[in-house]
Amino acid sequence: MIYFSKKIVIWAVIIAVAVVFAFLYKPGFVRDLLNYNLPRPTSLPTDSSLDFLTLPDGFAIRKFADGLDGPRVITFDSKDRMLVSETKAGRVIKLEDTDGDGSAETKTVLLKGLRSPHGLAFYEDPKTKKVYLYVAETHQVVRYVYNVKDGDIDEAQKTAPQNIANLPADGRHFTRTIAFGPNFRKEQIVAGQSEVNTQVPTKLYISVGSSCDVCVETETWKRAAILESDPDGKYTAEFAGGLRNSVFFTFHPETKEIWATDMGRDNLGDNLPPDEVNIIKVAEKGNKFGALRYGWPFCYGDKIRDKTFNPSKVDRIDIPTDCNQTESAAIELPAHSAPLGLAFITKDGGWPTEWRNDLLVAYHGSWNRSEPTGYKIVKFKVNEKGQSSGVEDFISGWLATNNQQPTTNNQIYGRPVDLKFGPGGNTLYISDDSAGVIYRVEPK
Repeated sequence: MIYFSKKIVIWAVIIAVAVVFAFLYKPGFVRDLLNYNLPRPTSLPTDSSLDFLTLPDGFAIRKFADGLDGPRVITFDSKDRMLVSETKAGRVIKLEDTDGDGSAETKTVLLKGLRSPHGLAFYEDPKTKKVYLYVAETHQVVRYVYNVKDGDIDEAQKTAPQNIANLPADGRHFTRTIAFGPNFRKEQIVAGQSEVNTQVPTKLYISVGSSCDVCVETETWKRAAILESDPDGKYTAEFAGGLRNSVFFTFHPETKEIWATDMGRDNLGDNLPPDEVNIIKVAEKGNKFGALRYGWPFCYGDKIRDKTFNPSKVDRIDIPTDCNQTESAAIELPAHSAPLGLAFITKDGGWPTEWRNDLLVAYHGSWNRSEPTGYKIVKFKVNEKGQSSGVEDFISGWLATNNQQPTTNNQIYGRPVDLKFGPGGNTLYISDDSAGVIYRVEPK
């Protein structure tokens, strides 16, 4: 028995060495073997040129800040300072363009030592007039009293923020995103059974991804969902479910409805299932599931059943296996595009008037497709009623290909993440967690 155990150890060492060698010297072989194909990052040009990117006529792109550590979510305080979450580094930083030249001259670490911080949002209490910075870590949402004048947080606040919501930590999808929006409910969530007022005018919405690729979540109802809370954190409830990984969401400028990107599951091939943009609505009174269900884990796209996922037992009665009881995607996106940030173009800011209400979506890019896809920003035509039709590339070129044909030798210049229009609505800011850059895009 001892001799057999030693053989296992020896073979394990040999296999481990072979895998490490293959990754170092034959990465394409390993990716092909595993059906993974994550293009290798390559450095941006040392000068300020971004000529490898293609934009529509009449637009210009430049770096606002570089040398960042995996920047993700962007937000602005009332003094136009930019705050950015560096999720893997556990920080929130502040970037300031002090001389107005379009580039950030100063970078300040506002918060550090956090646990995978991602979502950021500001809120001013209408009664006290205090301004709070909300930060979504993987396990919780907390808020800090924010000094608008100085753009800082007191040291005592940094070490003892107020907890707003407890969240399930980590998992396959560990980022949490937050945003304040209107209350869509017409009555108390549980009428007559709660002393907590859930009918507040402004709600905090929280997206929490699934713990797995495809499974039935049994440990908590807070996963694969968009949650809601009041600004003070007196309650947390499910707003919508069946959302595998809606990393980013925003609000339509006219309808005010929540629009959220969602990533489809893996291991169904290059072209299935579609990634999605969903319009997230509140369930009507008497809904049997308590909230609208957007398909995952049993359905995708236009109520299509995932025939490969057939667990022998489903303990939760609030998750439909019948796709007719789920909501269809508002927009189907190419599989494995990995949609993240999204932003609507408003009537302000000097952008083409015919683009009003059109939707921009950042494709972070595939990591497990035989031919890479994504690595760009696209624009969907959307009318004032929230109906979409037609799509075109807005910014492309982060995916560098040989002779314009995708191959396993692809390299990437970056991976776009968040899209945020700055104060005034003229400038679009884009975070890139691969190149460590914040870009700014504006009409010439």
